[in-house]
Amino acid sequence: MICPDCGLVVGDRVIDVGSEWRTFSNEKSTKDASRVGAAENPLLEGGDLSTMISMGTGSASFDNDGKSIYRNRRQMNSSDRTLMMAFREINQMADRLNLPKMIADRGNMLFKQVHEGKSLKGRSNDAIASACLYIACRQEGVPRTFKEICAVSKVSKKDIGRVFKLILKTLETSVELITTGDFMSRFCSNLALPTVVQKAATHIAKKAVDMDLVPGRSPISVAAAAIYMASQASEDKKSQKEIGDIAGVAEVTIRQSYKLIYPRAETLFPEDYKYPSLIALLPQQ
Repeated sequence: MICPDCGLVVGDRVIDVGSEWRTFSNEKSTKDASRVGAAENPLLEGGDLSTMISMGTGSASFDNDGKSIYRNRRQMNSSDRTLMMAFREINQMADRLNLPKMIADRGNMLFKQVHEGKSLKGRSNDAIASACLYIACRQEGVPRTFKEICAVSKVSKKDIGRVFKLILKTLETSVELITTGDFMSRFCSNLALPTVVQKAATHIAKKAVDMDLVPGRSPISVAAAAIYMASQASEDKKSQKEIGDIAGVAEVTIRQSYKLIYPRAETLFPEDYKYPSLIALLPQQ
């Protein structure tokens, strides 16, 4: 590869990544004439270097009834077939949740470990795939709620929760505990709340947990209650229904958590909050 202006040799060992055959104008078709297949998948037993025998066109390719003799004869074992279906399901769920490929790959690896262990035999592959994606999200630091996974899955929230506990016990793996801060930025962003309200909500939730004002409450419901309190003390007020739709929490759950933190509202807000005068006007429920 030589520069046409100055004659500089840019490269002398260039690999041609194009097709291996010349394609003339009258021979163009939808098929690419290159012999390059799909990328090798290290999670499959044979690296996905399986063979597909295509349907023939000659008379020897059909039996007396006219049916194809080599109909979809593929050299892939049942284990790889199960893995392929599970990987496809995990990737589809990750796409629906707008999750990066890195998380889907970790979910695929977890499913392969569970599948090879054969300790969850009899359990639905869809439930295992959903639980693996849930664990992958938590391990990568971008946790999703069971309801969010359930919304893009084919199984119930209860089944995902059961399989999730079994996988943790079987693989002897661990996940970080969920905190209110894990969901705060995403919920506030979806509610179109300004940064100052998000910071206040994060401070309220953290201080409420540190002061043990919300014992036994889930981090999601505490985060939702903190967002409700911070928004009501600002100019961008959000109702409990709006917050509940985004967080996947019932209004009554937000109301119960809010009642626990309301009496200490003045001590929960950060000292430099932008709207201190509105704190006294907070709703009681």
